[in-house]
Amino acid sequence: MHYEGAHIIRPPSEADSIILQVTVGCSHNRCTFCGTYKEERFRIKDQAIVEADLDFAARYCGRQSRVFLADGDVLALSQRRLVELLGKIKHKLPWVNRVSLYGNARAIRQKSVAQLLALKQLGLHRVYMGLESGYDPVLEAINKGADSAAMIEAGQRVRAANLFLSVTVLLGIAGAALSQEHARATGQVLSAMEPNQTGILTLMLLANTPLYQRKTAGKFELPDQQALLRELRTMVEHLDLKKGQLQSNHASNYLAINARMPRDKQAVLTAIDRALAGQTRLKPEYLRAL
Repeated sequence: MHYEGAHIIRPPSEADSIILQVTVGCSHNRCTFCGTYKEERFRIKDQAIVEADLDFAARYCGRQSRVFLADGDVLALSQRRLVELLGKIKHKLPWVNRVSLYGNARAIRQKSVAQLLALKQLGLHRVYMGLESGYDPVLEAINKGADSAAMIEAGQRVRAANLFLSVTVLLGIAGAALSQEHARATGQVLSAMEPNQTGILTLMLLANTPLYQRKTAGKFELPDQQALLRELRTMVEHLDLKKGQLQSNHASNYLAINARMPRDKQAVLTAIDRALAGQTRLKPEYLRAL
Protein backbone atom coordinates (compact mmCIF):
# COMPACT_ATOMS: atom_id res chain seq x y z
CA MET A 1 0.00 0.00 0.00
CA HIS A 2 1.19 3.50 -0.82
CA TYR A 3 1.19 6.07 1.99
CA GLU A 4 2.26 9.71 1.95
CA GLY A 5 2.87 12.16 4.78
CA ALA A 6 4.35 11.89 8.24
CA HIS A 7 1.24 10.46 9.91
CA ILE A 8 -1.39 7.94 8.91
CA ILE A 9 -3.99 8.00 11.67
CA ARG A 10 -7.24 6.14 12.16
CA PRO A 11 -9.79 5.74 14.98
CA PRO A 12 -9.11 2.96 17.52
CA SER A 13 -12.07 0.96 16.23
CA GLU A 14 -10.45 0.81 12.76
CA ALA A 15 -7.37 -1.08 14.00
CA ASP A 16 -8.15 -4.12 11.85
CA SER A 17 -9.31 -2.21 8.78
CA ILE A 18 -7.66 -1.85 5.41
CA ILE A 19 -6.31 1.71 5.52
CA LEU A 20 -6.83 3.18 2.05
CA GLN A 21 -5.27 6.63 1.83
CA VAL A 22 -7.29 8.78 -0.56
CA THR A 23 -6.24 12.24 0.59
CA VAL A 24 -3.15 13.55 2.33
CA GLY A 25 -3.57 15.84 5.32
CA CYS A 26 -6.66 17.71 6.51
CA SER A 27 -8.82 20.09 4.51
CA HIS A 28 -9.18 22.42 7.53
CA ASN A 29 -5.84 21.99 9.32
CA ARG A 30 -6.24 25.12 11.46
CA CYS A 31 -7.32 23.71 14.83
CA THR A 32 -5.03 25.16 17.49
CA PHE A 33 -4.69 21.90 19.45
CA CYS A 34 -3.94 19.49 16.57
CA GLY A 35 -0.43 18.97 15.28
CA THR A 36 -1.04 15.91 13.14
CA TYR A 37 -0.94 17.54 9.71
CA LYS A 38 0.78 20.87 10.41
CA GLU A 39 3.54 20.07 7.91
CA GLU A 40 1.17 18.72 5.24
CA ARG A 41 -0.59 20.53 2.42
CA PHE A 42 -4.02 18.99 1.88
CA ARG A 43 -4.21 17.19 -1.44
CA ILE A 44 -6.12 14.44 -3.19
CA LYS A 45 -4.01 11.47 -4.17
CA ASP A 46 -3.62 10.46 -7.79
CA GLN A 47 -6.46 8.16 -8.82
CA ALA A 48 -4.06 5.63 -10.36
CA ILE A 49 -2.24 5.25 -7.04
CA VAL A 50 -5.50 4.68 -5.15
CA GLU A 51 -6.57 2.07 -7.72
CA ALA A 52 -3.21 0.31 -7.41
CA ASP A 53 -3.74 0.15 -3.64
CA LEU A 54 -7.20 -1.34 -4.22
CA ASP A 55 -5.63 -3.99 -6.46
CA PHE A 56 -3.08 -4.73 -3.71
CA ALA A 57 -5.89 -5.06 -1.14
CA ALA A 58 -7.84 -7.33 -3.48
CA ARG A 59 -4.83 -9.65 -3.66
CA TYR A 60 -3.54 -9.57 -0.08
CA CYS A 61 -6.28 -8.32 2.28
CA GLY A 62 -9.00 -10.90 1.81
CA ARG A 63 -9.31 -11.52 5.55
CA GLN A 64 -10.07 -7.88 6.36
CA SER A 65 -13.74 -6.96 6.04
CA ARG A 66 -13.51 -3.24 6.73
CA VAL A 67 -11.98 -0.27 4.92
CA PHE A 68 -11.04 3.06 6.47
CA LEU A 69 -10.53 5.95 4.07
CA ALA A 70 -7.66 8.20 5.21
CA ASP A 71 -6.52 10.95 5.81
CA GLY A 72 -8.22 13.70 7.74
CA ASP A 73 -11.30 14.49 5.67
CA VAL A 74 -12.07 12.28 2.69
CA LEU A 75 -15.68 13.47 2.79
CA ALA A 76 -14.38 16.77 1.39
CA LEU A 77 -14.13 15.06 -2.00
CA SER A 78 -16.80 15.81 -4.57
CA GLN A 79 -19.84 13.57 -4.65
CA ARG A 80 -18.78 12.26 -8.05
CA ARG A 81 -15.38 11.16 -6.83
CA LEU A 82 -16.82 9.57 -3.70
CA VAL A 83 -19.40 7.65 -5.73
CA GLU A 84 -16.67 6.41 -8.09
CA LEU A 85 -14.41 5.42 -5.18
CA LEU A 86 -17.10 3.51 -3.29
CA GLY A 87 -18.15 1.79 -6.49
CA LYS A 88 -14.57 0.60 -7.07
CA ILE A 89 -14.28 -0.66 -3.49
CA LYS A 90 -17.51 -2.60 -3.92
CA HIS A 91 -16.28 -4.05 -7.23
CA LYS A 92 -12.71 -4.92 -6.22
CA LEU A 93 -13.32 -5.82 -2.56
CA PRO A 94 -16.80 -7.40 -2.61
CA TRP A 95 -16.30 -9.05 0.80
CA VAL A 96 -15.89 -5.68 2.58
CA ASN A 97 -18.93 -4.95 4.75
CA ARG A 98 -17.99 -1.57 6.23
CA VAL A 99 -16.39 1.59 4.84
CA SER A 100 -15.65 4.49 7.19
CA LEU A 101 -14.08 7.94 7.04
CA TYR A 102 -13.50 11.19 8.91
CA GLY A 103 -15.81 14.10 8.13
CA ASN A 104 -15.75 17.60 9.57
CA ALA A 105 -18.87 19.73 9.97
CA ARG A 106 -18.20 21.77 6.84
CA ALA A 107 -17.72 18.72 4.60
CA ILE A 108 -20.82 17.04 6.00
CA ARG A 109 -22.96 20.15 5.53
CA GLN A 110 -21.81 20.39 1.91
CA LYS A 111 -23.58 17.07 1.29
CA SER A 112 -27.36 16.79 1.24
CA VAL A 113 -29.10 13.98 3.08
CA ALA A 114 -29.90 12.47 -0.34
CA GLN A 115 -26.21 12.52 -1.27
CA LEU A 116 -25.23 10.91 2.03
CA LEU A 117 -27.91 8.27 1.49
CA ALA A 118 -26.45 7.55 -1.94
CA LEU A 119 -23.02 7.04 -0.35
CA LYS A 120 -24.54 4.72 2.24
CA GLN A 121 -26.14 2.61 -0.49
CA LEU A 122 -22.70 2.25 -2.07
CA GLY A 123 -21.17 0.95 1.16
CA LEU A 124 -20.32 3.94 3.37
CA HIS A 125 -21.25 2.90 6.89
CA ARG A 126 -19.61 5.18 9.45
CA VAL A 127 -18.63 8.85 9.74
CA TYR A 128 -16.17 9.95 12.45
CA MET A 129 -16.64 13.59 13.43
CA GLY A 130 -14.60 15.69 15.85
CA LEU A 131 -16.85 17.93 17.94
CA GLU A 132 -14.22 18.61 20.65
CA SER A 133 -16.54 21.06 22.47
CA GLY A 134 -20.13 22.19 22.34
CA TYR A 135 -19.31 25.59 23.83
CA ASP A 136 -19.10 28.30 21.17
CA PRO A 137 -16.39 30.43 22.84
CA VAL A 138 -14.16 27.33 22.96
CA LEU A 139 -14.91 26.33 19.36
CA GLU A 140 -13.94 29.84 18.29
CA ALA A 141 -10.80 29.87 20.45
CA ILE A 142 -9.52 26.57 19.02
CA ASN A 143 -10.38 27.67 15.45
CA LYS A 144 -12.55 24.62 14.84
CA GLY A 145 -14.25 26.19 11.84
CA ALA A 146 -17.85 25.64 13.00
CA ASP A 147 -20.07 26.72 15.86
CA SER A 148 -22.29 24.44 17.92
CA ALA A 149 -25.34 24.99 15.68
CA ALA A 150 -23.34 23.89 12.62
CA MET A 151 -22.03 20.88 14.53
CA ILE A 152 -25.54 19.84 15.50
CA GLU A 153 -26.79 20.28 11.94
CA ALA A 154 -23.94 18.17 10.59
CA GLY A 155 -24.48 15.40 13.12
CA GLN A 156 -28.21 15.32 12.52
CA ARG A 157 -27.63 15.16 8.76
CA VAL A 158 -25.45 12.07 9.15
CA ARG A 159 -28.07 10.44 11.36
CA ALA A 160 -30.86 11.36 8.93
CA ALA A 161 -28.98 9.38 6.26
CA ASN A 162 -28.96 6.40 8.65
CA LEU A 163 -25.16 6.42 8.79
CA PHE A 164 -23.37 5.45 11.99
CA LEU A 165 -22.18 8.66 13.65
CA SER A 166 -19.13 8.53 15.92
CA VAL A 167 -18.30 11.83 17.66
CA THR A 168 -15.18 12.70 19.66
CA VAL A 169 -14.93 15.31 22.41
CA LEU A 170 -11.91 16.59 24.31
CA LEU A 171 -11.62 16.97 28.07
CA GLY A 172 -9.41 19.92 28.96
CA ILE A 173 -9.76 21.78 25.66
CA ALA A 174 -11.48 24.74 27.36
CA GLY A 175 -8.66 25.23 29.84
CA ALA A 176 -9.21 25.59 33.57
CA ALA A 177 -11.26 28.78 33.35
CA LEU A 178 -14.09 27.48 31.13
CA SER A 179 -13.98 23.81 32.08
CA GLN A 180 -17.50 23.52 33.48
CA GLU A 181 -19.13 25.67 30.79
CA HIS A 182 -17.48 23.49 28.16
CA ALA A 183 -18.66 20.31 29.89
CA ARG A 184 -22.30 21.40 30.19
CA ALA A 185 -22.55 22.68 26.62
CA THR A 186 -20.82 19.62 25.19
CA GLY A 187 -23.24 17.29 26.95
CA GLN A 188 -26.15 19.31 25.59
CA VAL A 189 -24.82 19.40 22.01
CA LEU A 190 -24.16 15.65 22.05
CA SER A 191 -27.74 15.15 23.22
CA ALA A 192 -29.00 17.15 20.23
CA MET A 193 -26.78 15.23 17.80
CA GLU A 194 -27.68 11.76 19.13
CA PRO A 195 -24.44 10.05 17.99
CA ASN A 196 -24.33 6.27 17.89
CA GLN A 197 -20.95 6.46 19.61
CA THR A 198 -19.30 9.16 21.70
CA GLY A 199 -15.56 8.92 22.22
CA ILE A 200 -14.05 11.00 25.02
CA LEU A 201 -10.36 11.92 24.82
CA THR A 202 -8.24 14.06 27.13
CA LEU A 203 -6.16 16.90 25.72
CA MET A 204 -2.42 16.27 25.48
CA LEU A 205 -0.54 19.34 24.29
CA LEU A 206 1.78 18.94 21.31
CA ALA A 207 4.82 21.17 20.87
CA ASN A 208 4.01 22.05 17.24
CA THR A 209 0.61 23.58 18.03
CA PRO A 210 -0.55 27.14 18.78
CA LEU A 211 -2.28 25.92 21.94
CA TYR A 212 1.03 24.59 23.29
CA GLN A 213 2.58 27.99 22.61
CA ARG A 214 -0.26 29.65 24.52
CA LYS A 215 0.41 27.29 27.42
CA THR A 216 4.13 28.09 27.50
CA ALA A 217 3.31 31.82 27.35
CA GLY A 218 1.05 31.46 30.39
CA LYS A 219 -2.13 32.17 28.42
CA PHE A 220 -3.69 28.70 28.73
CA GLU A 221 -3.98 26.61 31.87
CA LEU A 222 -4.68 22.91 31.50
CA PRO A 223 -7.11 21.59 34.16
CA ASP A 224 -5.54 19.27 36.71
CA GLN A 225 -6.59 15.63 37.09
CA GLN A 226 -9.39 16.34 39.57
CA ALA A 227 -10.78 19.16 37.43
CA LEU A 228 -10.75 16.88 34.38
CA LEU A 229 -12.75 14.28 36.31
CA ARG A 230 -15.24 16.95 37.39
CA GLU A 231 -15.46 18.06 33.76
CA LEU A 232 -16.18 14.48 32.71
CA ARG A 233 -18.86 14.17 35.36
CA THR A 234 -20.64 17.36 34.30
CA MET A 235 -20.52 16.31 30.66
CA VAL A 236 -22.09 12.92 31.43
CA GLU A 237 -24.62 14.51 33.76
CA HIS A 238 -25.87 16.69 30.89
CA LEU A 239 -26.03 13.81 28.41
CA ASP A 240 -29.58 12.87 27.45
CA LEU A 241 -29.22 10.20 24.77
CA LYS A 242 -31.97 7.86 23.65
CA LYS A 243 -29.36 5.26 22.72
CA GLY A 244 -25.62 5.16 22.18
CA GLN A 245 -22.18 4.02 23.25
CA LEU A 246 -20.12 6.19 25.58
CA GLN A 247 -16.41 5.43 25.76
CA SER A 248 -13.36 7.01 27.33
CA ASN A 249 -11.03 4.10 26.67
CA HIS A 250 -8.58 6.11 24.56
CA ALA A 251 -4.99 6.04 25.83
CA SER A 252 -5.10 9.76 26.67
CA ASN A 253 -7.69 9.32 29.42
CA TYR A 254 -7.10 8.86 33.15
CA LEU A 255 -10.36 6.94 33.70
CA ALA A 256 -11.65 4.32 31.28
CA ILE A 257 -15.39 4.13 30.61
CA ASN A 258 -17.26 1.77 28.31
CA ALA A 259 -20.99 2.22 28.69
CA ARG A 260 -24.35 2.05 26.99
CA MET A 261 -26.52 5.11 27.36
CA PRO A 262 -28.92 5.83 28.91
CA ARG A 263 -28.87 2.46 30.70
CA ASP A 264 -25.47 2.95 32.33
CA LYS A 265 -25.59 6.69 33.05
CA GLN A 266 -25.89 6.39 36.82
CA ALA A 267 -23.21 3.70 36.94
CA VAL A 268 -20.85 6.00 35.01
CA LEU A 269 -21.52 8.90 37.38
CA THR A 270 -20.88 6.60 40.34
CA ALA A 271 -17.60 5.43 38.81
CA ILE A 272 -16.48 9.05 38.33
CA ASP A 273 -17.45 9.89 41.93
CA ARG A 274 -15.34 6.97 43.15
CA ALA A 275 -12.41 8.26 41.11
CA LEU A 276 -12.87 11.77 42.52
CA ALA A 277 -12.85 10.29 46.02
CA GLY A 278 -9.57 8.50 45.35
CA GLN A 279 -11.14 5.05 45.44
CA THR A 280 -10.16 4.11 41.89
CA ARG A 281 -6.69 3.73 40.45
CA LEU A 282 -6.27 6.14 37.54
CA LYS A 283 -3.97 5.68 34.56
CA PRO A 284 -0.47 6.90 35.46
CA GLU A 285 0.92 9.76 33.41
CA TYR A 286 3.64 7.66 31.79
CA LEU A 287 1.03 5.36 30.21
CA ARG A 288 -0.98 8.15 28.59
CA ALA A 289 -0.57 8.61 24.84
CA LEU A 290 -2.28 9.93 21.72
